[in-house]
Amino acid sequence: MIRAIAEFIRALNGYDKKNELAAGFAWGLLLGLIPAGNVFWIVLFLFSFFLKHNYWTKLIFMTLLIILSPLIMPLVDLLGWQILHISALQPVFTSMYNTPFVPFTKFNNTLVAGGLVAGVILWWPVYLLFMWLIPLYRNTIGTKLKNSKVVKKILKFPLFSALDMAVKGK
Repeated sequence: MIRAIAEFIRALNGYDKKNELAAGFAWGLLLGLIPAGNVFWIVLFLFSFFLKHNYWTKLIFMTLLIILSPLIMPLVDLLGWQILHISALQPVFTSMYNTPFVPFTKFNNTLVAGGLVAGVILWWPVYLLFMWLIPLYRNTIGTKLKNSKVVKKILKFPLFSALDMAVKGK
């Protein structure tokens, strides 16, 4: 876990392109909103490794969303229920359910449907938000944070000094 956090901090501090970091955040959002463990999530997760983005950012943001899922999932569930009860889509859902292997994706689960729709809708706004936030962090907040007295005192603790060494690549 220390390595993942160190790689994330390294990337955030300028070792990766901002578009790769922003795409990592967006993929983390998409995968964090869909409940893990079904075929659909596994296919999306594996597919994401074929695209250019920061993998550590994706995993950390996805983990953060999974931790916050008790707060988020009621809204995702409500959205999924609304989508699955659109009468115009009922024939599509019926044919999908009767297609071999498609039911294994659990597309008819309210959390899966809501997470997919919310993730797809929020993908671009999250990407654009982080394209704006990353330079802001790198140019202002990051440099002030590195030089602050609080961070220097925190880095004296063994766990955080090991993290700092991992970030610096020593």
